[in-house]
Amino acid sequence: MLVPEDEFKNIAKKIKPEVLKLVKESKQELWVHIKTEVDMWNYGLDSKFEFIDAISSSFPLHDKGLLGSMRIANIHKTLVLRKFEKYVASYVVGGSLVRGQAGKDSDVDVFVIIDDTDVKRMPRLQLLEKLRGMIHDYIREATALSGTKNVLGVQVYLLTDFWDNVKDANPVMFTFIRDGIPMYDRGTFLPWKLLLQMGKVKPSPESVDKFMKYGEQNDALVKRRMLDAMVDIYWGVVTPTQALMMLIGHAPPAPKNMVAEVKKILVDQEKVMSASELKFLERVIKLYKGYEHGTLKSVPGKEVDELLVESKKYDVKMKEIRKKLEERLIVRDAERSYTEVFGLLKKIFGERSVESLVKSVEKELIGKGKLQRRFLKPLKEIISMKSKVKSGKVTQLEMNSLRRDATELIRELLDYTQRADLVMDEKEIIQVAFGDKKGELVLTDTDNFFVESGRVMQIVGNSFKLSDRATLEKAIVNIKKDKTQVRITSSVFEALHKELGDFELVL
Repeated sequence: MLVPEDEFKNIAKKIKPEVLKLVKESKQELWVHIKTEVDMWNYGLDSKFEFIDAISSSFPLHDKGLLGSMRIANIHKTLVLRKFEKYVASYVVGGSLVRGQAGKDSDVDVFVIIDDTDVKRMPRLQLLEKLRGMIHDYIREATALSGTKNVLGVQVYLLTDFWDNVKDANPVMFTFIRDGIPMYDRGTFLPWKLLLQMGKVKPSPESVDKFMKYGEQNDALVKRRMLDAMVDIYWGVVTPTQALMMLIGHAPPAPKNMVAEVKKILVDQEKVMSASELKFLERVIKLYKGYEHGTLKSVPGKEVDELLVESKKYDVKMKEIRKKLEERLIVRDAERSYTEVFGLLKKIFGERSVESLVKSVEKELIGKGKLQRRFLKPLKEIISMKSKVKSGKVTQLEMNSLRRDATELIRELLDYTQRADLVMDEKEIIQVAFGDKKGELVLTDTDNFFVESGRVMQIVGNSFKLSDRATLEKAIVNIKKDKTQVRITSSVFEALHKELGDFELVL
């Protein structure tokens, strides 16, 4: 049994008789040890670590947090010593646990001192980082094995560094030595504790000056922290704003142009951001520019608090704006897909109604194997989606799926039109060779032309008439897209022979 130290005087008079009475009534063969917390810690000060191990490993029938904290520390110590016992000089527990102030969920503070005096193969700092990483890795395993919720906080020091800090009476080391209880020690920690109790650990004048300087540096450090907080708020405001600009298809603006770009796009064009949000954005950017150029030396804590509150409101507003923009983008994407798809279909089949165009696709393209049948479904979905988006019942996921299908359909239709244009061009343009020169015979639905070295001649009857490129291009535009045959009359050959003499057609 472990009882509080303030109940020490009652052990012999009250507690022990009551416990013995209960043992007799239970008629069990029990051996009861009644100790205080101080008695247990004295085992560590007497280097009787096996007793602390035994108490830590015992099964608690009632525990207010002390044994749980001891158990996680002891398990962690065992794991550490099992791996590299020869490097560990001391394993010491301290903090609220040894002061008798620990609760069930209190943190457990321990520090491990690594003996670096015998290390030859690697630098001291490399040894410290390597062992520190491994020691911290064991925390998770010790927590799982102990079954407690206490957080184990481990600090790792090199023996030489610890000696240096003790010499200067570092307040942190001073507290650890004063309150700490060793759970494992190879004659390193206990001499320090004894020297401290004897009053031999005294700070040097140099260490006093060193620690006094911390007070002198305090003002600069706090100002720096305030500036860092302002910078964090700046990035927390600017980055989401750039994200919204990217969402609607604009490049993320540079900070120096951001206010103007945001005003143009989000305030004036999209009308989703108010002047107050734009003003806050401008304020944050102005502060950051001052910091960046070195003119802003400090930011009052009150202003940082105001910026933090406003940045939270700004973030909420950005999320609302994102939702609105995504809804608008769904409508725009649906309209764009509809316009592009049916614009291509009208180019292929001419001006017709939507129903007629769908039937033409099914009959002329899908029916003749020029387009896969699977594209018929997304084509009909594009029609229904245009009216469906206005009701606001289309999700972003559905729109993304439709956009992918529409993009693939547009690509297939473009390929088809390009193939058709290529075939048509090959039929309507014939190479003509005469003498050592070459020209082109262009056949259209209305007139025929001969082009040679940039000179355009229109064939009228059986002779050439000077024309121009504008007339030629106008005649080419009016060629029927579905024309499959090209006819050449005898008058064309007569005109060619009359103007060129002997000639050859190159097919």
